[in-house]
Amino acid sequence: MPSFDIVSEVDMHEVTNAVDQTNREISNRFDFKGTSAKVEQTDTGLVLESENDFQIRQMLDILHKKISKRGIDVAALSEGDIVTSLNKATMAITIRQGIDQDSAKKIVKLIKGTRLKVQSSIQGDKVRVSGKKRDDLQETISALKDSGTDLPLQYINFRD
Repeated sequence: MPSFDIVSEVDMHEVTNAVDQTNREISNRFDFKGTSAKVEQTDTGLVLESENDFQIRQMLDILHKKISKRGIDVAALSEGDIVTSLNKATMAITIRQGIDQDSAKKIVKLIKGTRLKVQSSIQGDKVRVSGKKRDDLQETISALKDSGTDLPLQYINFRD
């Protein structure tokens, strides 16, 4: 029986490359000369540090461009608020990995709403979809792409 998995994963190596490129561009830009602006990568996300919130927004724009060039969907980044103290501003960004239970239930509901002859099941942080016809599975993928979910979804392990 043909099947495929729906996942939401981010390649952390590509994120590391994007952070390195962002830091390189920040160090070369004239408006950041003499500042301590930088992007740091943690286990669960990123931390942007600078002297004021305007520079944080500029760094965020650079980061979004670099991440999208590396093939990562910007929707995978969950941006926090800008925290400003005396001469330092920081912003924490979490990288969303996997599909949480609520999102998985919404995806299953969307699949059932298409009225295609496919079965979907939640398996941890992914959703498995199976059906008798390959065409039904492909229609399910296109319906999910058109639905506009808030998570970036990838479709892997397509098997006949």
